[in-house]
Amino acid sequence: MIKRALKQTFTLLNVDHVKLDSGWNYSNVISPYFRIYYIDAGAGEIWDASAKVRLESGFLYIIPSFTLCNLICPDYLSQYFVQFFEESSDGISLFENNRVIMKVKATEMDILNFRRLLEINPGRGINRSDNPKVYEKNIFYKEYQELNNRQSLSTFTETHGILLQLVSRFLTQQTFKHRDTGHVPVKILNIISYIQLNLNRDLSVTLLAEKANLHTDYFSRLFQRHTGERPVKYVHEKRIERAQYLMLTSRMTFTEIAAQTGFDNVFYFSKIFKKITGVSPGAYKKQMNTIGF
Repeated sequence: MIKRALKQTFTLLNVDHVKLDSGWNYSNVISPYFRIYYIDAGAGEIWDASAKVRLESGFLYIIPSFTLCNLICPDYLSQYFVQFFEESSDGISLFENNRVIMKVKATEMDILNFRRLLEINPGRGINRSDNPKVYEKNIFYKEYQELNNRQSLSTFTETHGILLQLVSRFLTQQTFKHRDTGHVPVKILNIISYIQLNLNRDLSVTLLAEKANLHTDYFSRLFQRHTGERPVKYVHEKRIERAQYLMLTSRMTFTEIAAQTGFDNVFYFSKIFKKITGVSPGAYKKQMNTIGF
């Protein structure tokens, strides 16, 4: 019998039941946390680079962390929502290959799970404002983390269990593209984990090849075969993803973020950031002022 150990844990940020109108209209939303919606009335739309998804009553939706999308409510939308962070023992997201909007038909258990989350986590909505200038600031991330720390062990465990149940609803063959790691060499899997956990260190192809005990050229070809990307590009993408997270959840300067993500200087950091995201770090941070929940 094959035993699996779940590497991911999920911690609550916000949960609430809200009624929205046409003011819920945000472009270029990208956040370091996950969102799950259950729509119980009204209609809206979410879309990313690949598809437009209609928000309709009776369905669950998930937006994985760092998934760029647009949100709109033409008239009226009633939704339960939960926002939560993902942590992984190897630094690899469960949705590493699935950063797209997903939709499934809601069940009675899903509705009960949302209601239970609200019952055991009162006051965890975005109570101040839906304006990200107000709520997407480091001080409020710390505040909600402290609320998690204050939870009883029973409530913390039940909350995590419900989040796992909600996430599991999107892990079907119809919605979730699972990469069979059984065919990926252990050496490559180990290097992927090493990269995720050491983004602030030297991650040259030579060093990674040495850690894998492989010739540099062979390592590069093998890495690309199983990840779809050359090592240098993969490292850059993971570093910029971490930089986006730090820009949204901390008050670090760009120089400090560059150092934390393994760039020699802020100029090179800015160059790679713009190459991958299409905008400069400054423009990206300013763009975050239009994010909504």
